[in-house]
Amino acid sequence: MSVHVLDHPLIQHKLAILRNKNTSVKEFRELIQEISGLMCFEATRNLPTQEVEVETPITTAKCRMLSGKKLAIVPVLRAGLGMVDSMVDLIPSAKIGHIGLFRDEKTHKPVEYFCKLPEDIENRVVFLVDPMLATGGSAIAAIDALKKRGCKHIVMMNIIGCPEGVEAVRSAHPDVELYMAALDEKLNENAYIVPGLGDAGDRIFGTK
Repeated sequence: MSVHVLDHPLIQHKLAILRNKNTSVKEFRELIQEISGLMCFEATRNLPTQEVEVETPITTAKCRMLSGKKLAIVPVLRAGLGMVDSMVDLIPSAKIGHIGLFRDEKTHKPVEYFCKLPEDIENRVVFLVDPMLATGGSAIAAIDALKKRGCKHIVMMNIIGCPEGVEAVRSAHPDVELYMAALDEKLNENAYIVPGLGDAGDRIFGTK
């Protein structure tokens, strides 16, 4: 499994503001979008292209355009929704699916409660997005749901991850590529990423 930690100066600058506990809901939401767009630029770097001929106002030019499989963006509800719009701005032809998970109070394991995907999802490169990769439980469950429905090429994008989550996903799904803006130190006793940024969903939607 490939793990890419994106240390671009613009991403790191925006991430520093994102982590700040005093950053407003409005600014936090905007930063999530901006970082996601920058990450998407890197995560799509290896998409296949083909040569085409384009007529310019002067003459013809040999150019390159995307070829091969079509794309899909699948956020993990609810925090993953915050990463979608900027990615669609870059890939307007991508279709969008949704996966909803909640944690069972007794088993503490993620349970799928909603999954709506494009009909041809098995023929698409899927970008699975969720701001945080903590224990890895939700990520593994979401990837399980995608593979159950025929997905073969999955790229996961997280803004912040930790070694425990990376190792969990690596063990369960070694074929999935991971892209993140930061790989933090660890999980604490409450399964929060340290230093992290708190609960991404609450900060995006202003529910705490």
